[in-house]
Amino acid sequence: MILALYIIGGLLLFVIFLAMIAPKKFAVSRSIVVDKPLEETFLFVKSIKNQDVWSPWKKKDPNMAQSYEGTDGKVGFIARWQGNKHVGEGEQEIIEIEENQRVISKLRFFKPWKSEADAYLSTKAVNDHQTKVTWGFSGENKVPFNIFMLFMNMDKAVGKDFEEGLADLKTHLES
Repeated sequence: MILALYIIGGLLLFVIFLAMIAPKKFAVSRSIVVDKPLEETFLFVKSIKNQDVWSPWKKKDPNMAQSYEGTDGKVGFIARWQGNKHVGEGEQEIIEIEENQRVISKLRFFKPWKSEADAYLSTKAVNDHQTKVTWGFSGENKVPFNIFMLFMNMDKAVGKDFEEGLADLKTHLES
């Protein structure tokens, strides 16, 4: 009986140790240069509905149910989705817009697990005919779920989707 208590206590200490050393925050971003002027590029990316054209998650479930609230491209606009196991269920709300610079959104995921993240699309003129677009998101890994981040690299897991989406954005804007 005492041996079992030592084993349980040891396991508990091990889990607490893992929770202490595991990453508490994550951030992922990717960038691409598109051959379009800043104003034209920003006008397109600030519309969440336009993400249907270039979002890698739309490809993973082209039949996902979507609904909208508010005026797209304006603070307060909310896009909701409900899809297959690859896209889950959640919503994206525009919380801040810095014209021709950045759109900041709050992502709320409901399924397959509940979480929140901050997302952004930023634009910066490279020259009169080219714009650098950066797509990123960040969030917190709450204890004890942060332990899973010891075995999963968020940058690798989501980064490739961001690269695919930005490549599709570039193709669409330049066509």
